[in-house]
Amino acid sequence: MRARFAFRLLMVLLPFTASAAAPATWHPPAGTTELPLWPDGKVMAPPKLKGREQVSETVSKASGERWMMLQNVAVPTLTVFPAKGSPNGTAVMVIPGGGYNVLAIDLEGSEICDWLTAQGVTCALLKYRVPASGPNWDRECNCRDIPAVPMALQDAQRAMGLLRAQAARWKIDPQRLGVIGFSAGGHVVAGLSTHAQRSYAPLDAADVQSSRPDFAMLLYPGHLWVRKDDSLEKDIVVDAKAPPTFIVQAADDPTDDVRHALVYHRALIEAGVPVEMHLFAHGGHAFGLRLKDAPVSAWPSLAERWMHDIGMLTKH
Repeated sequence: MRARFAFRLLMVLLPFTASAAAPATWHPPAGTTELPLWPDGKVMAPPKLKGREQVSETVSKASGERWMMLQNVAVPTLTVFPAKGSPNGTAVMVIPGGGYNVLAIDLEGSEICDWLTAQGVTCALLKYRVPASGPNWDRECNCRDIPAVPMALQDAQRAMGLLRAQAARWKIDPQRLGVIGFSAGGHVVAGLSTHAQRSYAPLDAADVQSSRPDFAMLLYPGHLWVRKDDSLEKDIVVDAKAPPTFIVQAADDPTDDVRHALVYHRALIEAGVPVEMHLFAHGGHAFGLRLKDAPVSAWPSLAERWMHDIGMLTKH
């Protein structure tokens, strides 16, 4: 009798025990609105998905501080952070990095939105599919692995279309829509800036909208430089229609060589695209907004001035 009671008690408690032990995922902050990117049944999971979505903490090599690493994203979303105070009509989509394997969802995501919304800018944080959703360096073959389906670029293009289609809802000007990306997210920004056509079959009215940003910011971008001939990767073809661009890079970056930024900068200049680049001696990789006492910490104020100069930010 006691054994039967114990078994029943175990069956009651087991779901709660499993739930408590399950890894937590990321949840958007209060006051934001999370939107699904794709209609039900219209999004495929990454081919190398290793389980369910979860978030864990890791340590930044640049600052020594902890940041949240989001893994196994099969259902991409867009989270809108409303501007603080009076919105100025400008919106920026934030694309975190993570080597196309994970997402630095706070360090290069929500923290960036907090900075932008304080400037009166509406922010949209892209949670795109990972892993293997963009070019990766495959250690087994020592070669660049390009996925058959560019899922990260698809998610970013879809998100830009949705923002433009819903511009009235978010009180933004559809011709003042920018994008900022970090590390692998910088490569996504380069893809958005240079791919006029959708990388998927259009689904609805959102896909009729342009997916090119009106201005672009790349911080310590990767996946752009071909080492053997010092050229730009062939999946990024720059033309004169690329938007005005702002680039930030540290020369001592141990993860993404400074030449990733330099080769893209050179391609923009050769195409006649307005570009401003700031190269700092020190800063490493993945510094985000956290290196408060280093010269590289000046980049947000430089970005604000640049956005003002191109007419996308009102001066305080």
